[in-house]
Amino acid sequence: MSRWDRFLDTFFNLKVMAKYLPDILSGVVLTIELALAVVITGLLAGLILALIRSVGIRPINWLIIFVVDVFRSLPPLVVIVLVYFGLPSAGFAPSAFVSTWMSLALVLMAFAEEIFWAGITSTPKGQWEASRSTGLSFSQTLLSVILPQALRLTIAPLTNRTIAITKGTALGTVVALHEILGMASSAVSNSYNPSPLMMGAAAYIVLFLPVVVAARWIESRFAWKR
Repeated sequence: MSRWDRFLDTFFNLKVMAKYLPDILSGVVLTIELALAVVITGLLAGLILALIRSVGIRPINWLIIFVVDVFRSLPPLVVIVLVYFGLPSAGFAPSAFVSTWMSLALVLMAFAEEIFWAGITSTPKGQWEASRSTGLSFSQTLLSVILPQALRLTIAPLTNRTIAITKGTALGTVVALHEILGMASSAVSNSYNPSPLMMGAAAYIVLFLPVVVAARWIESRFAWKR
């Protein structure tokens, strides 16, 4: 067997790939479900916190800033471990899926809140004054005038941060979550061949490359014209 044949047999063994393809595909489905849950809940929670912070109630703002800073400082892996292994001692034992979802959503929430808040505070003060002078209430001004402008300002940093955090679904392997990397790692252990890991890598590219391309299009489509 030549070196090239040995390389192909080691990393791209078709028999091994065919055997574990169903497992990898089931991991893909779980990864998609987890990523969607993280993105939807994380972004929504971050937006809500930013809107609450805009009201300007200092004790609540201090609490929001504290929570956001904590989760921005902690690595997602540490949060997952704390949730999965720590919460059972408090009487709540989340599954591997719920633990990974909660952890990544909390981290995304923290970064999203700061990005949304930066967008809101970047809106010129004159926009607030002009809107209030027309008779709009504070909430009407915030939701109808300020927020649309703020969202447009946040698209670029928010999409990049969202992609970075959703790729962290692979961290679910630590708590035995059967997503792509978990399935691929298990298949490698059972087959003594790294070919399933190559399938997992290809699955991540297939899943996240279109997301990256879509994010780039969104950035160019909604960017401020200079």
